[in-house]
Amino acid sequence: MRTDPNPIRALLSEPNPTQPNPSARASRGGSAWKMAELSAVRQELRNRNLSSSFGEPQCTSPQKDEQQKLAVPFCGGIRDGLRPGKKITIMGVVDADPDSFDISLTCGCEDVALDMCVRFEDREILRNACVSDSWGEEERSIPYFPFIAEQPFRVEIHCEHPRFLVLVDGHQLFDFYHRVTPLTTIDTIQISGSLTITKLN
Repeated sequence: MRTDPNPIRALLSEPNPTQPNPSARASRGGSAWKMAELSAVRQELRNRNLSSSFGEPQCTSPQKDEQQKLAVPFCGGIRDGLRPGKKITIMGVVDADPDSFDISLTCGCEDVALDMCVRFEDREILRNACVSDSWGEEERSIPYFPFIAEQPFRVEIHCEHPRFLVLVDGHQLFDFYHRVTPLTTIDTIQISGSLTITKLN
């Protein structure tokens, strides 16, 4: 049996009884659920002494086979952190019967610079940040809901000086002003939920 070379991704793929049930997200609220989820993951990383592994994997597409899927949940490092002018592109396909999915930019195991939670039942996209274990004000205004079951998508997260600018399939969806600085400390991306990742760079 082949082992996953990314120990953090392997950890996140294992069932964890300390993590809350994803179906509870809608009734308990996105931020509260996410805080519990991240706390559980952080504790597991500390217990297994894997916190130093953050930042090692590069956020890249598979080299040998462009069609190879990246395992979800996914966790990988962003080389040298973020800075104005840097862009992250996530390409994937929504599951056939989706509940929700998350894209989070974090400072290793600590602060969450951007948590983007896509919820299909309510057709909304929640955004928030967590600094020193405290979540801020949630943002949810969007001009339209772009994600469709079983359909491909392309999310671009542009890091600009005052904000993140997020586009889906080439159309601007929302912006999110930075609550975590310096930007170079934002060095990790986490993706989980009802989707398949086909490319990440």
